[in-house]
Amino acid sequence: VQLQASGGGLVQAGGSLRLSCAASGRTFSTYAMGWFRQAPGKEREFVAAISRGGGSTGYADSVKGRFTISRDNAKNTVYLQMNSLKPEDTAVYYCAADASSSVITSREHEYDYWGQGTQVTVSS
Repeated sequence: VQLQASGGGLVQAGGSLRLSCAASGRTFSTYAMGWFRQAPGKEREFVAAISRGGGSTGYADSVKGRFTISRDNAKNTVYLQMNSLKPEDTAVYYCAADASSSVITSREHEYDYWGQGTQVTVSS
């Protein structure tokens, strides 16, 4: 499967962005999906995940209550709605697909496919 992330950009602190990740292929609904991010000089970290059917979600503590992950299996797309953005949210955001796990996970090595990343910059 190929993943194409989009929707990044420059926004002021307190603003909002919605990231999208479009997947190729007809098996999107069989993948759990996740969003990760990597800030300059830091390791990539988990942001959010959603189960195959969308009924289960999980978030990093740093984004809980501000970010919402969702998916539209008819459109082969997963979204990350980001509200109340902070300068520390600045990073390259990656979407990823987990083809094998039956539950959502924050573990990077569990994800099988990765998108190319989209830059999010939050100015203070």
